[in-house]
Amino acid sequence: MLLRPRDPDRSRAFYGGTLGLEISREFGTGPERGTVYFLGGGFLEVSGRSEGDAGPTLQLWLQVADVRAAHAELTAAGAEVLRPPVKEPWGLVEMWIADPDGHRLVLVQVPDDHPLRYRPGI
Repeated sequence: MLLRPRDPDRSRAFYGGTLGLEISREFGTGPERGTVYFLGGGFLEVSGRSEGDAGPTLQLWLQVADVRAAHAELTAAGAEVLRPPVKEPWGLVEMWIADPDGHRLVLVQVPDDHPLRYRPGI
């Protein structure tokens, strides 16, 4: 996933500091340098700059071990919480936050008894 934020330094502070994502690699120099964060099964690259508003269709889904603990940590860190943790009808526990540009991030906890955790034959 590639993100072109309005304020790259502010976005790096959010993704690396507030969310605590680990840096996989960096490239270039200056405020518009690229920073690639490790997302478990993928990567998030924050590079360049955008002059436009956040698109309403972009949503980043991040799985966490304990969404309620993440809620407490992110609230204390000043993250904009759009919706606190809620157990959805489909069984996942989700909370929604916004990044500095207003992109919606969905933090999801998959309960131990949820079908996403069930793997036949394993």
